[in-house]
Amino acid sequence: MRALSSILVAAAPASAAPVSSNGRTAPHVVCTSDKPGLADRLTQDISTLVSSRYTKGHTSIALYDRTTKTSCTYDADRRHDSASVVKVIVLGALPRQVQDEHRDLTGAERALATKMITRSDNDATTVLWKKLGLGRIKEFLHLAGMKHTVPDPDGYWGLAQINASDQLTLMALFTATNSVLDDAYRAYALDLLNRVIPAQRWGVPAGAPSGARVHVKNGWLQRTGGGWRVHSVGAFTGHGHDYGLVVLTSDHADMAASVNKARPMPTSGLSWSATHFSGP
Repeated sequence: MRALSSILVAAAPASAAPVSSNGRTAPHVVCTSDKPGLADRLTQDISTLVSSRYTKGHTSIALYDRTTKTSCTYDADRRHDSASVVKVIVLGALPRQVQDEHRDLTGAERALATKMITRSDNDATTVLWKKLGLGRIKEFLHLAGMKHTVPDPDGYWGLAQINASDQLTLMALFTATNSVLDDAYRAYALDLLNRVIPAQRWGVPAGAPSGARVHVKNGWLQRTGGGWRVHSVGAFTGHGHDYGLVVLTSDHADMAASVNKARPMPTSGLSWSATHFSGP
């Protein structure tokens, strides 16, 4: 396996947990893998990435790769305002409701879901959010094992509190047979996430293998006095690929800088090229 990037400097080992100026343990990268040497290399790459590019605001990262039983996290339990990535939760809760009611999605529901995911349409999201109701949303979160995701009690779906760990749990739910969603509805959800318009396909797809099928949803929100929340969540399947990646960022100064921060460097350990998961 060749070096992931000759331009990245060596980072602290996985066991090193730096301490911030206020005495609290600062976020650090934790990686595990069944593939020899992979966890150490990912730890180095992600540590370098966050130290060089995420120096302002807050960033959370989480990933899994089923083929190598790899997992990495960085500040993955920190809560962020959801912005539009909450729409992926709606994409799970809606078919779950349909399953419980022993019916199929209506044409109107499919049209709304398509607008919500492929174009990030807010009006369509509001209609579906109200149709589901807070009770249904919470029930789906419970079934999905998303224990730390909290919908806004006043109904502002973009202000739901999410973290990277729960978002990765949702990506994993869509990409493997489970008791929460039928395979047909998982395939339906993944198809919509694969058809997001080109203008909204920035973020975690950067550097994805050419043969991978990319399923992505991004979100962005400016808070008064609190900077931008810019998030990117994705799953990658097909041609032997089976991994998910979540990058959540908050409190950055502007949208363009935040989008850049939500986009893994093509030469880094967040590219998931064949360098990581195949070859000697």
